[in-house]
Amino acid sequence: MEVKERIEKILNEHQVVLFMKGTEQFPMCGFSARATAILQDLGVKFFSVNVLDDQDIREGIKAYGNWPTIPQLYVNKQLVGGSDIMMEMYQNGELQQALKSPGQA
Repeated sequence: MEVKERIEKILNEHQVVLFMKGTEQFPMCGFSARATAILQDLGVKFFSVNVLDDQDIREGIKAYGNWPTIPQLYVNKQLVGGSDIMMEMYQNGELQQALKSPGQA
């Protein structure tokens, strides 16, 4: 399976996906830790993908969303952005709205 197909499979199976360095329990960079903390603070259940475990996914997700950095948050298959954008959206209430989209608890 090509990396694009693997990414699409993940996005089809989960409404909220965070492609990150490390895991939800043990983020491996400050940006991934901040992204995880924001989602946890909002009580959002999300699926995380540790890009450090898979070099193909690590490079493929950058091309897939045309976004050069990690972490990357996807909600309902749509790229929201990285941790800086997540923080901005969190602070002004936009992230909470984005996460209330249909199908999201």
